[in-house]
Amino acid sequence: MKKLPLQIFALVLLAAMLLTACGGTATEAPPATEAPAATEAPAATEAPGADDLCMGAVAGDEVSLLYQWSGQEEERLNQILQPLVDACGLVLKPESTRDQALLDTRVQAGTPPDIAFWNVTQLTQYEDKLFAMDALGASADAYIPGAIDSGVINGKWLGLPVKSDIKTIIWYSPVNFAAAGYTVPTTWEELDALVEKMVADGNVPWSMGIESGDATGWTGSDFLQDILLVQQGPEYVMNIINGTVSYDDAGVVQAYETYGKWATDPVYAVGGAQGTLSTGFLDAIHKPFSDPAEAMMVKQSGFAGGEIKATYADLEFGTDYDFFVVPGARGLQGGSDWMMAFSDSAAVNALVAYLSSPEGGANWAKASFDLSPNKGAAGNYTDPSLIKKAEAFYNSQGFTPDIGDSIPGGFGSAEWKAIVDYLNGGDLATALAGAAAVQAEALK
Repeated sequence: MKKLPLQIFALVLLAAMLLTACGGTATEAPPATEAPAATEAPAATEAPGADDLCMGAVAGDEVSLLYQWSGQEEERLNQILQPLVDACGLVLKPESTRDQALLDTRVQAGTPPDIAFWNVTQLTQYEDKLFAMDALGASADAYIPGAIDSGVINGKWLGLPVKSDIKTIIWYSPVNFAAAGYTVPTTWEELDALVEKMVADGNVPWSMGIESGDATGWTGSDFLQDILLVQQGPEYVMNIINGTVSYDDAGVVQAYETYGKWATDPVYAVGGAQGTLSTGFLDAIHKPFSDPAEAMMVKQSGFAGGEIKATYADLEFGTDYDFFVVPGARGLQGGSDWMMAFSDSAAVNALVAYLSSPEGGANWAKASFDLSPNKGAAGNYTDPSLIKKAEAFYNSQGFTPDIGDSIPGGFGSAEWKAIVDYLNGGDLATALAGAAAVQAEALK
């Protein structure tokens, strides 16, 4: 790819003048809000090299944005984009919604947003309507290994991963561990032994609630994928995603049996099978931190830290609540929100080039908007939880996307159904065969 030394010089100079990022703790996006008013930008600065940064865009150029973020998350995105807005005089026209049908309607009507921040499956869905990221000024070299792989569709790089979260982590109370004489395990065998020790001590090891309305089962699918990373490794997970490995393969069966031992027995998980099925996934996060604790651990994504802090304001990260990477996992499971471009205007070029630059990555980290796979983010996090998650993220042996999010054609729902059926006492082979049939059809 062509290197642009003048652009990089301008970015560095501009960043030194304009960066004003602040810290915080990322939170999960609340339900959809009404679209905010357009952001009116000041006139473009006269900094040397600004024309290079703006990629030919001029003051007053508009960029329409559609994304699922709102509230604090939306504020952090604005903070990240503000240096570019100030430099180029761009006018952002954002709209927030959790309804993918709105994006589908716009695309089908021929009036898509210039930029959408959405899920990885939409890169395939809208493949013939999207512009390639490298053609818009992005550099693949700016990203950690494996981060952009899911965004390459039929040889074209169509998506820029911007906001990432890791899922292969277990939350616990250091205070409760210390009181019980437990230490953080470093291998899967140590974790298994710790679980048995907790049971012997009369403590419930796991809070495993998966209830989430129509999406009941998604937290179970995350747990299963982490078990697959331990027992089979990241290549196996990717082969499920590409269809090389069927979802009813022996390795998948083994993972379900491991998960089922814990999720269905009340000595291992709060409430046993019915507790796992009926406990809301947010309520499950709270149980290891209640007084008294109802469980010792909960396996949940990075967003759980914000949920714990919001519920128990007096607790401090690292002292009262903390996490450790699932021991023995060869690689991490995670998810990203993807930037996709339905326009190749100069303003869109400027936005893509900026977010994929070292300065864009650094600004993302300083805003504490979860993790960024942009290498420029490394060393720029300010939130203690994000600093620790970033260490695991950047040192991972492999970053695997969520299986259910990555396979199209309704596979995610089929996977959740298999989990629910299994926890309800259904035949495992039958449950997995149903999901495998949907996987095969989706990946024809």
